[in-house]
Amino acid sequence: MSHTVVNPDGLHDPVPFGYSHTAVIPAGAELVLVAGQYGSGADGAVVSPEFGDQVRQAFHNLGVALAAHGLDLGHVVQLRTYVVEPDFAKLGTIGEAVRSGCGDTPPTQTVIGVAGLAMPDILFEVEAVAARP
Repeated sequence: MSHTVVNPDGLHDPVPFGYSHTAVIPAGAELVLVAGQYGSGADGAVVSPEFGDQVRQAFHNLGVALAAHGLDLGHVVQLRTYVVEPDFAKLGTIGEAVRSGCGDTPPTQTVIGVAGLAMPDILFEVEAVAARP
């Protein structure tokens, strides 16, 4: 693994929600920064008006971007997710996508509720910091 995740005693267990509280990147690791990925196909058009479809496609796109550097979602240390009109159902969908891609040791994550994103039909965006050992 390219980093160590710690969920300290005294804080709630965040793993069921698809994130961890802290991560440490060892000295000498190379950081890979991935710009916001949204639910688009290769042509840039949003694949679906459905939130869940957009989340799954955005994480697929994140995986493609990481693979270009020889990495996968297991190398992700931090996520920032942007959600238009967040609610508990949407948070659950995001948590499922993170667990599906990152397994039982999710990265740190901040979910940010927004009024809108770059285009009106985008409902979700994810950016990442990954570490290469």
